[in-house]
Amino acid sequence: MIESERASAWSGEPAEAIEALDSSERGLGSEEAERRLAVHGLNEVKPPPAEPWTRILIRQFQSPLIYMLIAAAAVALALGEVIDATAIAIVLLFNAAIGFTQSLQAAREIEALGLLIPERANVIRDGTEVTIEANRLVPGDVVLLEAGAKVPADLRLLHAVSLEADQALLTGESVPVAKSVRAVAETTSPGDRLNMLIGGTVVARGRARGLVVTTGEATELGLIAASAAAAETPETPLQHRMSGLARAIGVVLVGVLVFGFAAGLARGESPGDLLLTLVALAVSAIPEGLPIVLTITLAVGVRRMAARNAIIRVLSAVETLGSCTFIGSDKTGTLTQNRMTVKEIWAGGERYEVSGSGYETAGQVLSGGAAPELDSHPDLRLTLVAGALCNEASIVSRNAEYDVYGDPTEVALLIAATKAGLDLEELRSEMPRVAEIPFEAEARFAATVHHDHGGTITFVKGAPERVVTMCSRGPDDSPLDAEVVLEEAHRMASAGMRVLGMAYRSDAGGAASGDAEQAVTSDLTFLGLQGMIDPPRPETAQAVHDCQRAGIKVLMITGDHAATALAIAGQLGIADANTTSLLGSEINELGDEELLERLQERPVCARTSPQDKLRIVSLLQAQGEVVAVTGDGVNDAPALKAAHVGVAMGLSGTSVAREAAEMVVADDNFASIVAAVHQGRVVFDNVRKATFYLISSGVAEIIAVLTTILLAWQLPFVPAQLLWLNVVTNGVQDVGLAFEPAEPRVLEQAPRPPREPVISRLLWERTVLVAIVMAAGTLVLFRLELDAGHSIERAQTVALTTMVLFQAFHAGNSRSTWQSVFAMNPFSNRLLLLGTATAVSLHALALALPPMQTVLRVETLGLADWARIALVASSVVVVVEIHKRLRPMPMPAVSTESTEPAAA
Repeated sequence: MIESERASAWSGEPAEAIEALDSSERGLGSEEAERRLAVHGLNEVKPPPAEPWTRILIRQFQSPLIYMLIAAAAVALALGEVIDATAIAIVLLFNAAIGFTQSLQAAREIEALGLLIPERANVIRDGTEVTIEANRLVPGDVVLLEAGAKVPADLRLLHAVSLEADQALLTGESVPVAKSVRAVAETTSPGDRLNMLIGGTVVARGRARGLVVTTGEATELGLIAASAAAAETPETPLQHRMSGLARAIGVVLVGVLVFGFAAGLARGESPGDLLLTLVALAVSAIPEGLPIVLTITLAVGVRRMAARNAIIRVLSAVETLGSCTFIGSDKTGTLTQNRMTVKEIWAGGERYEVSGSGYETAGQVLSGGAAPELDSHPDLRLTLVAGALCNEASIVSRNAEYDVYGDPTEVALLIAATKAGLDLEELRSEMPRVAEIPFEAEARFAATVHHDHGGTITFVKGAPERVVTMCSRGPDDSPLDAEVVLEEAHRMASAGMRVLGMAYRSDAGGAASGDAEQAVTSDLTFLGLQGMIDPPRPETAQAVHDCQRAGIKVLMITGDHAATALAIAGQLGIADANTTSLLGSEINELGDEELLERLQERPVCARTSPQDKLRIVSLLQAQGEVVAVTGDGVNDAPALKAAHVGVAMGLSGTSVAREAAEMVVADDNFASIVAAVHQGRVVFDNVRKATFYLISSGVAEIIAVLTTILLAWQLPFVPAQLLWLNVVTNGVQDVGLAFEPAEPRVLEQAPRPPREPVISRLLWERTVLVAIVMAAGTLVLFRLELDAGHSIERAQTVALTTMVLFQAFHAGNSRSTWQSVFAMNPFSNRLLLLGTATAVSLHALALALPPMQTVLRVETLGLADWARIALVASSVVVVVEIHKRLRPMPMPAVSTESTEPAAA
């Protein structure tokens, strides 16, 4: 079906939709249904073919750094250095195993979409109601639905009775949406097509008969699936940085190898000896332990985030969160509690506040800060009674909260009445219900009739503008001033509240149930208004403020109404009094540049569609922003997958959203996301510290080896010794750096630019300085051994031990970019302390054990040797301490001033 034909389904009358689909109220004939099934196919969203495990495995080896390790292993093997080649191979396999395991848990969101389609559907075929497999529905079928049913395809309503649909997974709205059969404009967004039921949503109330317009991949659900499949997961900032680092290492390595080979040939050395030397150089240049320490650092971050209710599904997402510049957050259930709460009541011309939020039992109805006596405020009492008795929901007190059953709006009315001290069971006993008029979208009100001993009393609740037309007087029997009522209702609605008007009529004669509808259509007494909202979570305002301090811009992107979105955004500090929302209909009309400008000025997007959300994410990414997106519904899946970090809700989220996301927030709390951002920054800092530690050690080794080539000395290290340095002694300590706690003010720094390398300019400066000191100290002791007439094995043992101790002291330097090692508690990272002690102990043991002496080609050293080496190696601490004093930490780049949350 082409787009114009789809649009005619909701823009025309029911009869026109039936005609366009060549159907009838009696449904399709069985033969015609089979013919259409052959044309349109099954009503299914087909998942894409799964990625073969072999491709997943191969992908673990597709990295410039891994390529260099493979090449080094191959050369070592070709030269007969089996030990060296085996050690490199173990590093490669260990890293691949971790990555392969993580990748097997990759996105399955398209498959999860199929779970939202019910298995069977009630339809009319050949004029008779029958039950068929839902996947055999075709356009033109007539489907019957009742409360609790899951919608099997996109339907145009033909008949609706008291119909409301829960379409939170599509729009994020907190309350069910009233549906009707009336036509809407062709350009109406999916969430506002009140005459359509979208496949995968749920009938919350009433019953309906609908015409199937589209099935399978042509439905809104199918279109979302197509968007999610087309959305490409971008390269994360860490992946980009590590790729850049690997390329830089590769360039340096090639330059060093060419230079070393040329220098060796010029001195007349044999090609075979040169190749062995070049392997040593390659091993020096490549930080073999980096892939492992990177994986472990991310895994430590995963564990720490899990303790803060943030469950990481993809390892790289840990660091990416710390690089975020934008967070596009859903409103309902993430920034808010997803619990409708009456916050204000207007009755008898007086305003009352309602304290407490959500489903807490604590709270009061207040006037001027004090709880009024209901007996002396009859208008307030009757307004609360009307909301409590004209009601289908129920609540049960459980400790500090209520267990609730029913529509969120009606639950809110019951809790408000309870807060005022009304006994719901007593009310229902005193005034039993005898008749009712269910809510109808066209009528916009609901009514119930109750026995009141001497007669009957009718309570009405509904849209204020509808209720006032049914009333002839106010609560004091004076003429009703409808303009005042509607002004008050508008004021509450402007604050983002959903407003209901309450009215009643008392009949001493005892109206029969059959007279109920006639009794409530006129001559009612207006009682008051109740305004309710899904309130923000208590901790969210501070979390938003923390984001702003961290230089992260928070966008609210919701399918809910503009007034509600702005009210919540104002309370949280996302918007101020001058902010206007950006509607989905406006987004469709704006060009890319215009939209980006508006997003800077108007950080609240309301009535958005899944395509709007995806477009916003893509545009921000194109501008170089690092974007995290939160969501819980099917509508969020494309944006969740396209974002650098998709954040799904664990409690309220659909399986589609959870499978599309890199991170799942177990408690649906925005504050947990901010805690994860903080931890993400700590993870990157630790990756940077470990990388700096490894690279500076590697550069020192390169300088030492190149210097000996240029000076025509014997090599200070053999390849096996370099692997011992890079994988064992280095490897034990750099893993300890993964557990380094957060440095002060980490959340007050500006987000790192996405293109900023892992090793900053400052750290490259320090790397060169450290490498020169380490290489010089090592070569001085190496040369002294040779000049003293000692064997090359002893000289190499001294050089190796000197480098081991240099690394031990340098591990302390690497704990902080700015802080002095003497200002830090050595026991705040016990694992690093233990790792350093272990590395030195392992090396001492290797020098003493004959098998290790053979493998590493070393010999035992005396205590005097160890003392002399330790004294030289400690010089690296002095040099780095001087550098830290010369290059102190800059002040936080982000102002701590931000938009303060408005008073709730």
